[in-house]
Amino acid sequence: MLTEQQIYGIYVPVVTPFSAAGEVDLDSYQHYVNNIIGNNIQGLVVNGTTGESPTVTIHELQLLVNTSRELLQSSTIPLIVGTGTNDTASTIARTELAGNLGADAVLVVVPYYSRPSQEGIIAHFRKAAEVGVPVIAYDIPGRAGVGMSVDTARTILDMNNVVGLKDCSGSPTLVSELSRLGSKPVLCGDDLHFLDMLGCGAAGGMLASANVHTVEFIKVYEYFASGQLDLAKETFTKLLPLMRLLFKESNPAPIKWILSKYGEIASDTLRLPMTSISQGLQQELSVHLSS
Repeated sequence: MLTEQQIYGIYVPVVTPFSAAGEVDLDSYQHYVNNIIGNNIQGLVVNGTTGESPTVTIHELQLLVNTSRELLQSSTIPLIVGTGTNDTASTIARTELAGNLGADAVLVVVPYYSRPSQEGIIAHFRKAAEVGVPVIAYDIPGRAGVGMSVDTARTILDMNNVVGLKDCSGSPTLVSELSRLGSKPVLCGDDLHFLDMLGCGAAGGMLASANVHTVEFIKVYEYFASGQLDLAKETFTKLLPLMRLLFKESNPAPIKWILSKYGEIASDTLRLPMTSISQGLQQELSVHLSS
């Protein structure tokens, strides 16, 4: 089970590879994830936004978690499974399933589309936390349509079994306030603001961009943690052009395209309503990767 003390460094939210026919490609998944965990990452995140969780069935979720557990059997890297939906009962069921399959923690997003009140958000997380599996709360107002206030985040982080927060709020305000008040650890989920958020008190990052050049993202964290701030800034600055391209179109389409080009996965296929990246972005990424 994940503890607060394990929430630091780089957590990588992995993609779900699909065949050209749209089926989960386990061979690609095993090859790609095995390479990811060969780096000094601090956490592996399955079935998050980057994993196209809204399109993954319960059966496929079981398959992905079981496969990930097997790949991690000789590793101390914790396995975090995305179980949050916009239905509390479904979130509870998926959290129970993840716990039974051996997840070390679950990632639970603020309910999307429904736009609940702050009281509703708190009640949702309380029910998820009552399952007993460690919970990383996930604030992403850009996708959910509503975000946590600082008071709501504090209330959720004070709950038993909630061990941390992924902050994709788009602003350093939340992590700064929580850090000032001495809360449980916060992971940055806004890749472009990673270095700034480390400076505001983030314990690390859960970064989709870290699927590419994973070691360089780890270096940014390690340089920062060891006080080598100039090196951290220099390394991060070199990664910025890539990150800007990776988020020029909706995640995870650009990441899947690059992973397929690198031979990490067999195809960049996504499930509708997501589609592959434009020809224009393909050209921009090709130029960047060859430079």
